[in-house]
Amino acid sequence: MTDTSEKLMKASTSPEKDQFAFLSAVGGCLAMAAVMGIGRFVYTPVLPFMLQDGTLNEVNAGFVASSNYLGYLLGALMAARAPLPGGPYRIFMVALITSTVVTFLMAFSLGVYWFVVIRFLAGLASAYAFVLVANIVMQRLAEKHSLHLFPIHFTGVGIGIAGSSLMIEWLGTNLETSSQLWIASGVLSLVLSLCIPFLLPPRKEVPPQASMQSVQTKRKTKPLNLSAWRLIFAYGCFGFGYVITATFLGALASLTPELAPMKSLGWLLVGLAVIPSVFFWEKLGVRIGYGRAIAVACTLEAVGVALSVLMPTIAGLSAAAILLGGTFVGITSIGLVEARRIASSNPRQIVGLMTAAFGLGQMFGPSFAGYLYELNGDFMLASLVAAGALILATLLTIKRFTPA
Repeated sequence: MTDTSEKLMKASTSPEKDQFAFLSAVGGCLAMAAVMGIGRFVYTPVLPFMLQDGTLNEVNAGFVASSNYLGYLLGALMAARAPLPGGPYRIFMVALITSTVVTFLMAFSLGVYWFVVIRFLAGLASAYAFVLVANIVMQRLAEKHSLHLFPIHFTGVGIGIAGSSLMIEWLGTNLETSSQLWIASGVLSLVLSLCIPFLLPPRKEVPPQASMQSVQTKRKTKPLNLSAWRLIFAYGCFGFGYVITATFLGALASLTPELAPMKSLGWLLVGLAVIPSVFFWEKLGVRIGYGRAIAVACTLEAVGVALSVLMPTIAGLSAAAILLGGTFVGITSIGLVEARRIASSNPRQIVGLMTAAFGLGQMFGPSFAGYLYELNGDFMLASLVAAGALILATLLTIKRFTPA
C-alpha cells in the first residue's frame, strides 16, 4: 500500500470526520423532531383537547388537517423545483423558524379559517424543511462515507412525536385550554431549533446547490424512468393510506369511553415505535432490497390501519399505533435511499416529487374522512379505504426498481 493511499484511508476514517458525520445526523434528528414530530404531527395529540373545548369539531378538524397537507404538497413542489436564494441551508433555517412561529400562532383561537391558514403555513414550512434537510444531511454523510448513520436523522420524527405526546398527556390534565398546549408545543420546538445550528452548522465552502447546478450545466440530467414514477405513485398511495389514522388516532379513542386512556397514549406508542423502526427497515432493505422492504412495511401498515376500526379495544388500538409508528417513517427513510439510487443524477427532483405525491395523498385523506364521518358518524369506511390504498402501494413496490 502506498503512503498516499494510507493517508487517504486515515483521513476518511479520522475521529474528526466520524464526529462531524455523527453530529450532522443528530442535527438532522433534532430538525425532524421540531418540524415533523412537533410542527407537523403535534396536531394529532392536541386535537382531542380542541374537540373537547369546542375549538373545532370533527368535520372542520379534517379541513384544517387537509390545509396543512395542501401546504405540504405545495412546499414539496417548490422545494423540488424553485430556486433557493442563498442556498439550501439558509432556506432550511427559514423553514425551521417559520415552523416554530406558526406552532405558537395556533394558540390564538380566531376561528376555523385562521387555523386553516396557520396549518397551511405549517405544512409549507415542514415540507421545505423536510426536503432540504434530508438532502443536506444525506450529502454530508455521503461525503464522509457514513450513510449508515442516515437512519439517526429519521429517529427525530419518533422522538418529536413521543416527547410531545408525553408533554401533552402531562399538561393536558392540568391546563384548561388547548391554546396552552400549543404554546407549550411552540416552546419545545423553539428549544430544539436553537440547538440545530451548533450540530448542523452552515457550510463555509461553496453551497452544495451551487456546485450541483454547475455540474448539471455540463451534463444533461437523465429523465425519470418508469421505476421512478412507480415509486412516486406508490408514495402517493402511502400518503393517503397512513394519514387518516395518523390524524384521527386520538379522536378514534375519544369516540369510545373505554378507550379514553388511548387519547394521548396511542400517539405516544406511535412515536416510540418510530425510533427503532428506521434502523430495522434500513437493515431489511439492505438484506432483501429497499423496494421489497417498502412493500412489506406497507402491508403491515395496512393491517394496522384496518385494526384501528375493526378492533376498537385498547389492545386493537395499541396494535394499530405500533404498526403505524413502526412503518410510516421507515417507509419514508428507505424510500428516499431507494430514490437516490434510481435517480442519482437528480435526487432533489425525485425527492421533491415523492414528497409532493405523498402530500397530495395525505391532503385528501382528512377531508375524505371528515366527510364520511359526517355521513356515517364513524371512521370505519374511510380507514378501510386507506388500508386498500396501502395494499395498492404494496403491489407497486414488490417488483424491483431499476436505476435510470
